[in-house]
Amino acid sequence: MDKSQQFNFGKVISSNITALNFIETVGIVEKWISKKKNDYICVCNTHSAVTASQNALFKESLDNAGICTPDGTPLVWALRLYGYKNQDRVDGPNLMLKLCELSSQKGYRIFLYGGTNDTLDKLERVLKEKYKNVNIVGKYSPPFRNLEECEEEEIARKVNETNPDLVFVSLGCPKQEIWMNNNKDSIKGIMIGVGAAFGFIIGEIKRPPIIFQKMGLEWLFRLVSEPKRLWKRYAYNNPIYIYRFLKTYRKNKKYTLTKNCVK
Repeated sequence: MDKSQQFNFGKVISSNITALNFIETVGIVEKWISKKKNDYICVCNTHSAVTASQNALFKESLDNAGICTPDGTPLVWALRLYGYKNQDRVDGPNLMLKLCELSSQKGYRIFLYGGTNDTLDKLERVLKEKYKNVNIVGKYSPPFRNLEECEEEEIARKVNETNPDLVFVSLGCPKQEIWMNNNKDSIKGIMIGVGAAFGFIIGEIKRPPIIFQKMGLEWLFRLVSEPKRLWKRYAYNNPIYIYRFLKTYRKNKKYTLTKNCVK
């Protein structure tokens, strides 16, 4: 059985999305920290669900994750349709900020991985202004290219020598999920793929108003904000997601109800 089935879940297209709400997810992370558990978390949206149905390596990366959170509102709706009435969004920026808040209170050791050096410097400054005692023990901006095996080993060494509890990974989908899967046995702590969270937190990327998020239209706000970069993704991804979700809905709901205790 793959790791994505260790908690209750809902099968969305071809991947298991973990049925834990925001508070429960934070609680699991804290439990893992207390037990010195090494694992990783994927923050998933419709792009993740579609990509996993087309890319075997990416699907394997989701299957091997300890938790696959429902970031996108359509995934929250899917879990509610399967019977998880209390499901809410567990998105990258808010999850990261909550854990940074807890770091300032409990001393959790944080490593920041991804982005540019300038982004990391701004991020560290913003987090320290927001949470006075946040414990950032290291940060690293990897080259924007495929890494050699010796480079991967050196990066793992740099991360591990800081003895982190949490490693926030911002490389974009599907690169960050595949990277975490490849390094699950070599990097200490809990890796969390937070996507564009670094940019959101420092203000480089605008977050949509709450009403857009609740209506499941965050993608529309981002498309209007960054049309040149995102139009191809959304023009293709959203119709494909709707089609594949509807096509697999009955089979996946039956599978979900069979494998889980859903009231």
